[in-house]
Amino acid sequence: MTAAVFFGCAFIAFGPALALYVFTIATEPLRIIFLIAGAFFWLVSLLISSLFWFMAKLLTDNKDGPIQKYLLIFGVLLSVCIQEMFRFAYYRLLKKANEGLKSINPDETAPSMRLLAYVSGLGFGIMSGVFSFVNTLSNSLGPGTVGIHGDSPQFFLNSAFMTLVIILLHVFWGIVFFDGCEKKKWYFLLLVLLTHLLVSAQTFLNPHYGINLVSAYIIMVLMGIWAFFVAGGSCRSLKLCLLCQDKDFLLYNQRSR
Repeated sequence: MTAAVFFGCAFIAFGPALALYVFTIATEPLRIIFLIAGAFFWLVSLLISSLFWFMAKLLTDNKDGPIQKYLLIFGVLLSVCIQEMFRFAYYRLLKKANEGLKSINPDETAPSMRLLAYVSGLGFGIMSGVFSFVNTLSNSLGPGTVGIHGDSPQFFLNSAFMTLVIILLHVFWGIVFFDGCEKKKWYFLLLVLLTHLLVSAQTFLNPHYGINLVSAYIIMVLMGIWAFFVAGGSCRSLKLCLLCQDKDFLLYNQRSR
């Protein structure tokens, strides 16, 4: 039973991300490099967040009670802000790299920023999902029984679905964020930050998993629709795609902007 829970939750959390990687990134070495670089930027943001958390713990002398609760809330909100700062830093790096490639070899088509937004967002999401869920996933192998002391017996399943929504949201956030930077629509960046803060803050509602998951998935659907149209999608292209009549594959035939 523990093995079934382990593999089931692993495929729920990471299956869609694995499919996106295999079908849209794995065949292109340059995209793999950008994906790994995006994951690295997320890791650096986590490292800096951890340093702030460590210093805050020292300043409060590891006191128990309400202080630790407020410290946890502060740590989560600060971590989200640092992640979005590093997303912007990664955008600036990719922008400079694209300009450098064009100046070195004007005849070669550089990757479009829309494509790089998708790849970097997936890198952020995969690394975020791994760090948030890997310890929980390892505990699903046992020993022990979830819910024996009155807790939710669906803890692992809820955690898997929450990890999935965070990974996909990072993809959508990356697309919208980069588009806002490209078009100088700074309110896009603010909306990405606010939705990221909202989804992260909702985790404090646990163990009320139903409210948390439903609201997170509603935000994911809305962000997905926004990212779809920002990336150049339309109702017509969606219809052609669903009917398998679209001859242009968005990621492989993306033109440089």
